[in-house]
Amino acid sequence: MDPWTSQKKIENQAQMLANKVKKRHKHLRKRYYRQNLEIFRLYDWDIPEIRAVVDWYAGHLVIGEYSTKQSTKEWLPIMGQAVAKILDVPRDKLHLKIRRSGFKEGKRYSRINTINKKIPMYERDLKFLINPTDYVDTGLFSDHRNTRQMIRERARGKTFLNLYCYTGSFTCYAARGGAKKTVSVDRSETAVSWVKENLELNGLYGEHHALIQKDTLDFLATANHEYQDFDLAVVDPPSYSTTRVTGEHFDIAREHPRMLNAVFKRMKSGATVFFSTNHQNFDLKTTQLLPTDITEITHKTIPEDYVSKRKQIHRCREIIV
Repeated sequence: MDPWTSQKKIENQAQMLANKVKKRHKHLRKRYYRQNLEIFRLYDWDIPEIRAVVDWYAGHLVIGEYSTKQSTKEWLPIMGQAVAKILDVPRDKLHLKIRRSGFKEGKRYSRINTINKKIPMYERDLKFLINPTDYVDTGLFSDHRNTRQMIRERARGKTFLNLYCYTGSFTCYAARGGAKKTVSVDRSETAVSWVKENLELNGLYGEHHALIQKDTLDFLATANHEYQDFDLAVVDPPSYSTTRVTGEHFDIAREHPRMLNAVFKRMKSGATVFFSTNHQNFDLKTTQLLPTDITEITHKTIPEDYVSKRKQIHRCREIIV
């Protein structure tokens, strides 16, 4: 394909993407803003040849290219410029990312920039600090906003455990819902500090919210009896990770029975565990798990803007211990 034809093809794709995003934005914007939802998805690889994801962040656009290797260096900027133009978003609020396949958990904390600016944005009556520039992910996984609301509705008077907590959005929802104690665990110092910032932003931080920087499997194996008998938990691990100290490799498809059974041992009888994964070929090994009361609730937890014919953004189960 000659350069002119290639350029024309990219420009045609950009216009297709822009038109689709504009239509989607018009469909979602007013209704979501009435719910005080400032963050939502506008496009996720709906057209096979346009391997992109487009997210709206209160007037900012975060656009990623799904790629094992970047197609051409011009492709993503041309897509971004077309979408920003049609939605009237200024250049300084357009954020372009390459989302390479096979990202490990640690990569979401690895810096791709050093602007160091976090912006508060609303999800219902809670605010979360978003960093649209410095990392591949921004600090909030909006596909779990329904799941967070389910946690809030069950949290009053409960003790809540948030494993692989990232920036603590589930913890904030549990705290706002009246949890009497929360424990948030993540191996990343960046993430744990971010949890505290989010709690403080919402006027929720206090001594009954414990923040623990530790590998989750190490925490489950070694934590003392202070971290026992939880009523409610969320477990949302990466598909793959590597423990930095030991070099041990974790694969959710293989290791989830061992991990989940360790979680169940820290729960009260009758407690509820929400287990989610974004692994696309995940098969829950129910015969290897201690509880048998397991219900898939994915259809309840995926919001409208994340429903896709191509894939499920996550799978979620409710497990009664």
